Formats: sequence, C-alpha cells, structure tokens
Amino acid sequence: MPVLDLLDLPAACPPGTPWLGLDLGENTIGVAASDTSRMIASPLELIRKTKFTQDAERLIKLMNGRNVSALVIGLPMNMDGTEGPRAQSCRAFARNLDRIQPVNVAFWDERLSTSAVERFLIEDLDLSRKRRAGVVDRTAAAWILQGALDRVRDQATWV
Repeated sequence: MPVLDLLDLPAACPPGTPWLGLDLGENTIGVAASDTSRMIASPLELIRKTKFTQDAERLIKLMNGRNVSALVIGLPMNMDGTEGPRAQSCRAFARNLDRIQPVNVAFWDERLSTSAVERFLIEDLDLSRKRRAGVVDRTAAAWILQGALDRVRDQATWV
C-alpha cells in the first residue's frame, strides 16, 4: 500500500474512480464516498467494529463494489500537531488493511472534525442526541473526505 501525500493521490488513481473517506473511531468506522468526479463526498455507512478481519471484509466489499481507487483516512492529530496513540492506531489500521487488500492511502488531518460535525448537526439540523449518534461518524467521514477533495481541487487550480 503506498501511503501517499494527498496531492500525489490523483496521479496514482485511474480517472473516474471514487475515493472512500474513513473516520476511524474506537467502536465504529464512519465511511463516506466521493462521486466519480471526486467533487462531492457523501456519508455512506457506519461499520460497528467487531474483529479487524470482519471490519476489513466489510470495507473491502464497499471498496470493490464502488471500484474505489483510494482511501482518505482521517488522522487524529494532537492540537500541537504531533501524533498520539490514536493516530498511530489509524496508521496501523491502514498497514493491516494493506495486507489483505492493497489500496492507495492518504491521511488527512481530522482535528476537530467530529466537533465541527456535532455543531453542524445540532445548530443547523437541530438533531437530537439520539439521532446524532447514528450519523455523526459517517458524517465526520464525509467532512474529512470533502476537505481532502477540496484541497486537491484547490491545488489543481493553482498549478
């Protein structure tokens, strides 16, 4: 699995193939998908973690079913920019997944993504705590993926 700089990801992926965004939590994996033009990220699914092999099988099924060429994984950096245990866990997840199914991977700094999504769901959509619980992780995955897509698109317009 090549771990790539986000800005190198488009060149490594066939045109017209979508990407998946992942928000790796302790108990869940939020999954989002881009469209084939890689313009829009949409929440897709919430995988409740069980065993790594089962979680990976579900993720691979999603990847293969959508002809995904890359994963953008949210990297939970510390506020001072260093990587802590959660970031190391995300990197380990990517390495372990690569042993089963090689795929291009880029990491995206996800600091405060969950809190931004929570704020959006409360203030803009007025969702109750119970309703938020079911959508926050996959919406955070879409937030992560959309941020990465926007960064790639913005870089392409400046070159």
